[in-house]
Amino acid sequence: MSRIVAWFSCGVTSAVACQLAVKKYPNCEVIYCQTNSEHQDNKRFLNQFEKWLNVKVTCISSKKYTDIWEVFNKTRYLVGVGGARCTGELKKTPRLEYQQPDDLQVFGFDRDEVHRANRFNEHNLGIDTWFPLIEENVSKMDCISIVRNAGIEIPAMYKMGYRNNNCIGCVKGQAGYWNKIRKDFPDVFDRMAKVERELNVAICKSYAGDKKRKRVFLDELDKDAGRHEDLDISCGLFCGEY
Repeated sequence: MSRIVAWFSCGVTSAVACQLAVKKYPNCEVIYCQTNSEHQDNKRFLNQFEKWLNVKVTCISSKKYTDIWEVFNKTRYLVGVGGARCTGELKKTPRLEYQQPDDLQVFGFDRDEVHRANRFNEHNLGIDTWFPLIEENVSKMDCISIVRNAGIEIPAMYKMGYRNNNCIGCVKGQAGYWNKIRKDFPDVFDRMAKVERELNVAICKSYAGDKKRKRVFLDELDKDAGRHEDLDISCGLFCGEY
Protein backbone atom coordinates (compact mmCIF):
# COMPACT_ATOMS: atom_id res chain seq x y z
CA MET A 1 0.00 0.00 0.00
CA SER A 2 1.28 3.50 -0.85
CA ARG A 3 2.61 5.64 1.96
CA ILE A 4 0.90 8.85 3.04
CA VAL A 5 3.67 11.35 3.79
CA ALA A 6 2.75 14.70 5.36
CA TRP A 7 5.46 17.34 5.40
CA PHE A 8 5.69 19.32 8.65
CA SER A 9 7.71 22.56 8.80
CA CYS A 10 6.95 23.86 12.32
CA GLY A 11 4.61 26.39 10.71
CA VAL A 12 0.91 26.65 11.53
CA THR A 13 -0.27 25.81 8.01
CA SER A 14 1.77 22.63 7.77
CA ALA A 15 0.62 21.69 11.28
CA VAL A 16 -3.05 21.86 10.34
CA ALA A 17 -2.44 20.16 6.98
CA CYS A 18 -0.79 17.31 8.87
CA GLN A 19 -3.68 17.24 11.33
CA LEU A 20 -6.14 16.81 8.47
CA ALA A 21 -3.94 14.14 6.90
CA VAL A 22 -3.63 12.13 10.12
CA LYS A 23 -7.37 12.45 10.69
CA LYS A 24 -8.09 10.96 7.26
CA TYR A 25 -5.17 8.53 7.16
CA PRO A 26 -4.24 7.33 10.69
CA ASN A 27 -1.17 5.55 9.29
CA CYS A 28 0.15 8.81 7.83
CA GLU A 29 3.86 9.55 8.30
CA VAL A 30 4.74 13.07 9.45
CA ILE A 31 8.19 14.22 8.33
CA TYR A 32 10.18 17.32 9.28
CA CYS A 33 13.18 18.57 7.27
CA GLN A 34 15.36 20.04 10.00
CA THR A 35 17.60 22.95 8.97
CA ASN A 36 19.14 23.73 12.39
CA SER A 37 18.75 27.42 11.54
CA GLU A 38 15.28 28.14 12.87
CA HIS A 39 14.11 29.62 16.16
CA GLN A 40 14.79 27.40 19.17
CA ASP A 41 11.11 27.65 20.13
CA ASN A 42 10.36 25.27 17.25
CA LYS A 43 11.40 22.36 19.48
CA ARG A 44 8.64 23.28 21.91
CA PHE A 45 6.11 23.63 19.09
CA LEU A 46 7.10 20.27 17.57
CA ASN A 47 6.75 18.49 20.92
CA GLN A 48 3.30 19.95 21.53
CA PHE A 49 2.29 19.14 17.97
CA GLU A 50 3.25 15.48 18.51
CA LYS A 51 1.13 15.30 21.67
CA TRP A 52 -1.80 16.99 19.92
CA LEU A 53 -1.94 14.44 17.10
CA ASN A 54 -0.48 11.54 19.08
CA VAL A 55 2.15 11.00 16.42
CA LYS A 56 5.92 10.80 16.30
CA VAL A 57 7.46 13.26 13.85
CA THR A 58 10.37 11.81 11.89
CA CYS A 59 13.14 14.40 11.57
CA ILE A 60 15.38 14.21 8.53
CA SER A 61 18.19 16.52 7.50
CA SER A 62 20.92 17.10 4.96
CA LYS A 63 23.73 14.56 4.85
CA LYS A 64 26.18 17.24 3.69
CA TYR A 65 25.35 20.45 5.58
CA THR A 66 24.52 21.20 9.21
CA ASP A 67 22.81 24.58 8.71
CA ILE A 68 22.39 27.51 6.30
CA TRP A 69 25.78 28.98 7.20
CA GLU A 70 27.61 25.84 6.15
CA VAL A 71 25.69 25.84 2.87
CA PHE A 72 26.77 29.42 2.17
CA ASN A 73 30.37 28.73 3.14
CA LYS A 74 30.87 25.48 1.25
CA THR A 75 28.86 26.22 -1.90
CA ARG A 76 29.98 29.87 -2.09
CA TYR A 77 26.40 30.67 -3.09
CA LEU A 78 23.95 32.89 -1.25
CA VAL A 79 21.00 33.75 -3.48
CA GLY A 80 20.44 34.55 -7.15
CA VAL A 81 18.41 33.70 -10.25
CA GLY A 82 18.62 30.04 -9.25
CA GLY A 83 16.84 30.79 -5.98
CA ALA A 84 18.06 30.02 -2.47
CA ARG A 85 20.66 27.25 -2.37
CA CYS A 86 19.99 26.69 1.33
CA THR A 87 16.38 25.69 0.63
CA GLY A 88 17.46 23.19 -1.98
CA GLU A 89 20.19 21.63 0.13
CA LEU A 90 18.43 21.57 3.51
CA LYS A 91 14.81 20.95 2.52
CA LYS A 92 14.39 19.81 -1.08
CA THR A 93 17.26 17.32 -1.26
CA PRO A 94 16.32 15.50 1.99
CA ARG A 95 12.71 15.34 0.79
CA LEU A 96 13.73 13.86 -2.55
CA GLU A 97 15.93 11.32 -0.79
CA TYR A 98 13.10 10.29 1.52
CA GLN A 99 10.19 10.15 -0.91
CA GLN A 100 9.14 7.04 -2.81
CA PRO A 101 7.54 7.02 -6.30
CA ASP A 102 4.08 5.94 -5.11
CA ASP A 103 3.83 8.22 -2.04
CA LEU A 104 0.86 10.52 -1.58
CA GLN A 105 2.60 13.67 -0.33
CA VAL A 106 0.75 16.23 1.79
CA PHE A 107 1.78 19.90 1.81
CA GLY A 108 0.50 22.88 3.81
CA PHE A 109 -0.25 25.43 1.08
CA ASP A 110 -3.28 27.40 2.28
CA ARG A 111 -6.25 28.73 0.33
CA ASP A 112 -4.35 31.88 -0.61
CA GLU A 113 -1.45 29.92 -2.06
CA VAL A 114 -3.11 28.10 -4.94
CA HIS A 115 -0.54 29.64 -7.29
CA ARG A 116 2.30 28.20 -5.21
CA ALA A 117 0.68 24.77 -5.14
CA ASN A 118 0.22 24.86 -8.92
CA ARG A 119 3.81 25.95 -9.41
CA PHE A 120 5.00 23.14 -7.13
CA ASN A 121 3.14 20.58 -9.20
CA GLU A 122 4.54 22.04 -12.42
CA HIS A 123 8.08 21.72 -11.09
CA ASN A 124 7.57 18.28 -9.55
CA LEU A 125 5.95 16.20 -12.26
CA GLY A 126 5.22 12.62 -11.30
CA ILE A 127 4.61 13.35 -7.60
CA ASP A 128 1.16 12.56 -6.20
CA THR A 129 0.25 15.60 -4.06
CA TRP A 130 -2.60 16.58 -1.76
CA PHE A 131 -3.20 20.10 -0.50
CA PRO A 132 -5.88 19.68 2.21
CA LEU A 133 -6.00 23.35 3.25
CA ILE A 134 -6.82 24.44 -0.30
CA GLU A 135 -9.36 21.65 -0.57
CA GLU A 136 -11.00 22.73 2.71
CA ASN A 137 -10.64 26.49 1.98
CA VAL A 138 -8.53 27.07 5.09
CA SER A 139 -6.43 30.25 5.46
CA LYS A 140 -3.28 30.86 7.50
CA MET A 141 -5.28 32.86 10.03
CA ASP A 142 -7.69 29.94 10.35
CA CYS A 143 -4.70 27.69 11.05
CA ILE A 144 -3.52 29.98 13.83
CA SER A 145 -6.96 29.76 15.41
CA ILE A 146 -7.07 25.96 15.06
CA VAL A 147 -3.64 25.53 16.64
CA ARG A 148 -4.44 27.85 19.53
CA ASN A 149 -7.81 26.16 20.05
CA ALA A 150 -5.89 22.90 20.47
CA GLY A 151 -4.09 24.51 23.43
CA ILE A 152 -0.82 25.08 21.56
CA GLU A 153 0.86 28.47 21.51
CA ILE A 154 1.96 29.48 18.05
CA PRO A 155 5.70 29.56 17.21
CA ALA A 156 7.72 32.50 18.51
CA MET A 157 8.46 33.95 15.07
CA TYR A 158 4.74 34.52 14.43
CA LYS A 159 4.36 36.19 17.82
CA MET A 160 7.23 38.51 16.91
CA GLY A 161 5.33 39.58 13.80
CA TYR A 162 6.97 37.44 11.11
CA ARG A 163 4.59 36.07 8.49
CA ASN A 164 6.49 32.80 8.14
CA ASN A 165 8.39 30.58 10.52
CA ASN A 166 11.45 30.29 8.27
CA CYS A 167 15.13 30.14 9.20
CA ILE A 168 16.18 33.23 11.12
CA GLY A 169 17.69 35.44 8.46
CA CYS A 170 16.04 34.13 5.28
CA VAL A 171 17.89 35.11 2.10
CA LYS A 172 14.54 35.36 0.30
CA GLY A 173 13.57 38.34 2.47
CA GLN A 174 14.04 41.93 1.36
CA ALA A 175 14.79 45.32 2.95
CA GLY A 176 11.83 45.55 5.34
CA TYR A 177 12.34 41.99 6.53
CA TRP A 178 16.07 42.47 7.03
CA ASN A 179 15.58 45.70 8.96
CA LYS A 180 13.30 43.77 11.29
CA ILE A 181 15.97 41.07 11.61
CA ARG A 182 18.47 43.85 12.36
CA LYS A 183 16.28 44.85 15.33
CA ASP A 184 15.22 41.41 16.59
CA PHE A 185 18.34 39.36 15.81
CA PRO A 186 21.29 41.77 15.41
CA ASP A 187 23.84 38.95 15.60
CA VAL A 188 22.20 37.20 12.62
CA PHE A 189 22.07 40.49 10.69
CA ASP A 190 25.77 41.14 11.30
CA ARG A 191 26.75 37.60 10.40
CA MET A 192 24.80 37.70 7.13
CA ALA A 193 26.31 41.11 6.29
CA LYS A 194 29.77 39.57 6.61
CA VAL A 195 28.79 36.59 4.44
CA GLU A 196 27.50 38.98 1.76
CA ARG A 197 30.83 40.79 1.62
CA GLU A 198 32.80 37.56 1.63
CA LEU A 199 30.81 36.20 -1.32
CA ASN A 200 30.33 39.62 -2.94
CA VAL A 201 26.60 39.02 -3.20
CA ALA A 202 23.90 41.37 -1.86
CA ILE A 203 20.47 40.03 -0.87
CA CYS A 204 18.38 43.21 -0.97
CA LYS A 205 17.39 45.19 -4.04
CA SER A 206 16.87 48.91 -4.62
CA TYR A 207 15.14 50.69 -7.49
CA ALA A 208 16.19 54.21 -6.51
CA GLY A 209 17.67 56.73 -8.93
CA ASP A 210 17.53 55.52 -12.51
CA LYS A 211 14.87 52.94 -11.58
CA LYS A 212 17.15 50.08 -12.54
CA ARG A 213 17.42 47.31 -10.01
CA LYS A 214 20.49 47.53 -7.85
CA ARG A 215 21.74 45.25 -5.13
CA VAL A 216 22.25 46.79 -1.69
CA PHE A 217 24.57 45.16 0.84
CA LEU A 218 23.20 44.80 4.35
CA ASP A 219 25.98 46.89 5.86
CA GLU A 220 24.84 49.74 3.58
CA LEU A 221 21.10 49.20 4.01
CA ASP A 222 19.15 52.28 5.16
CA LYS A 223 17.57 51.45 8.50
CA ASP A 224 14.29 52.93 7.25
CA ALA A 225 14.30 51.07 3.93
CA GLY A 226 11.48 48.74 2.96
CA ARG A 227 8.45 47.86 4.98
CA HIS A 228 7.36 44.96 7.11
CA GLU A 229 3.71 44.41 7.97
CA ASP A 230 3.52 42.41 11.15
CA LEU A 231 1.35 39.31 11.14
CA ASP A 232 -2.12 39.91 12.56
CA ILE A 233 -2.68 36.94 14.85
CA SER A 234 -6.27 37.63 15.88
CA CYS A 235 -8.69 34.72 15.77
CA GLY A 236 -10.09 33.57 12.43
CA LEU A 237 -13.26 31.90 11.26
CA PHE A 238 -12.27 28.40 12.28
CA CYS A 239 -11.80 29.02 15.99
CA GLY A 240 -13.38 26.06 17.80
CA GLU A 241 -13.38 23.71 14.79
CA TYR A 242 -11.24 20.67 14.00
